[in-house]
Order: sequence, then C-alpha cells, then structure tokens
Amino acid sequence: MARGARRDHPSGPSQRVLRVGELIRHALADMLTRGEIHDPTLEGHMITVPEVRMSPDLRVATAYVMPLGGRDVKTVVAALERNKKFLRGEIAHRVNLKFAPEIRFRADERFDEAERIEKLLRTPAVQRDLGPRKDGDERK
Repeated sequence: MARGARRDHPSGPSQRVLRVGELIRHALADMLTRGEIHDPTLEGHMITVPEVRMSPDLRVATAYVMPLGGRDVKTVVAALERNKKFLRGEIAHRVNLKFAPEIRFRADERFDEAERIEKLLRTPAVQRDLGPRKDGDERK
C-alpha cells in the first residue's frame, strides 16, 4: 500500500481519532468544572463527560454527558446544545486541530444500562442459577 494511503480498520477508531476525542473530552470537562459556560441550567449541575467519540475525519465530535445523580438529563443536554457554538470556539482555541469539529451532545446511557444489568443479576432466578450447586461445588 502506498505511503499515506488510507486503510479502513474494522478493529475500530485510529489512535489519532481516540486521542483527539480525549483532548476534546478534557477541554469540555475543564470548561464545565470551571463554570465557563454561562447558562443558568448548567450552573446548577455538576456534569460528567465520560466519553467523546470523533468521526473518522475529525469533523464531528459526539460528547456523551451525564449530570451528577442523573437528574434533569434532557434539560442539561438541551442547555449544552444551546451553547455549542461557544463551546466549539473554545475547543478550537484549546485543541490544535485543522478544523474545529461540530459538537453534538447525547445523554450517556451506560449508567442506566449498568443499573439494569445489576437489577437483573439480583433477581431470584439469576441468583438461583449463580448459587452453589446441591452437591456443594461452586459453579464456574
């Protein structure tokens, strides 16, 4: 393959895409922590940014966010969407990229999924299946 030729990797995003996503995640988290986004909705919440996924061309950043305690998720995401022009400009200053990416905000639903799985694991049927066998040997 020629030098500089593009290859599609079925194994996932490139190291550069992952690194840029992490840089943007840190920039967003820093702005939220410092209260640099002047919006009454955001000022009343502690917001975590567990992940930012970048498109392969680095032009779109999807930021997954979750307010502490999981309350007011929709209003927080809407407030971030309202302020995305400001955020895009700030990210352009903080992260050295050829193009400032378009930013999209989504609620991080991994916490809900983890809680759902935890509840399933605590159900009597699953506990029965995971419990010790009648002959005393533990299941593996």
